[in-house]
Amino acid sequence: MAAPSLSTPFQPYVYQSPQAAVTPFQILGGEAQILQIMLKPHERVVAKPGTMCYMSGSIQMENILPPENGGGIWQWFFGKNFATTAFVNSGSQDGFVGVAAPSLARILPIDLATFGGEIICQPDAYLCSLNDVTLSTTVNRRARPGFFGGEGILKQKLVGCGLAFIAAGGSVVQKNLAPGEVLVVDAACVVAMSSTIDSHIKYAGSTRRAVFGGDGLFTAHLTGPGIVFIQSLPFHRLSQRIAR
Repeated sequence: MAAPSLSTPFQPYVYQSPQAAVTPFQILGGEAQILQIMLKPHERVVAKPGTMCYMSGSIQMENILPPENGGGIWQWFFGKNFATTAFVNSGSQDGFVGVAAPSLARILPIDLATFGGEIICQPDAYLCSLNDVTLSTTVNRRARPGFFGGEGILKQKLVGCGLAFIAAGGSVVQKNLAPGEVLVVDAACVVAMSSTIDSHIKYAGSTRRAVFGGDGLFTAHLTGPGIVFIQSLPFHRLSQRIAR
């Protein structure tokens, strides 16, 4: 079955897994992007609930609950849902799934094999994944609770050798940090980073700023080596502007 024809400035990509399986995918659109993945019979993609935009008739949906030891108390405390949905092609011909972020976002493909099999991202950044990718919860012990609904404290760890897709708001900058190199970033703007980076969250404001405006109160001090992805428009910042 052919995927729907859509106008896009992006070229199709092809991902080849370590098991030599080839999966074509396409990132469509500009500021609010859609990820379109082609699935052969019996192939599947695992995605965050509520991200499916469209799919072919041969695709079946299966809910996947997180393990009991997957950080449930932290998920409950911060209101984060790490359950996932699997989209499986149960037909005899190729099918497709269109996945989109629940907010204005750009979609970044992350090949975990090039990151040493592990990457850390914000809880709301994970979109979907192919092949061997495991999601778990990790806690930044150096962060303070009570800001951004847990962002900066509660992180999501993606482990495996598959392909993960994450969503980032606004424009995205990739920084490659050398060993010992320090980068200071607004804590909410760090969308993902290598697990080799040492992250330290610091309070950078004053009591007056905390009362009359909290922009930039918490900064992430990142020490290399590793790679960090920075987003210019975190969702909480966008929602604050809309609320005003």
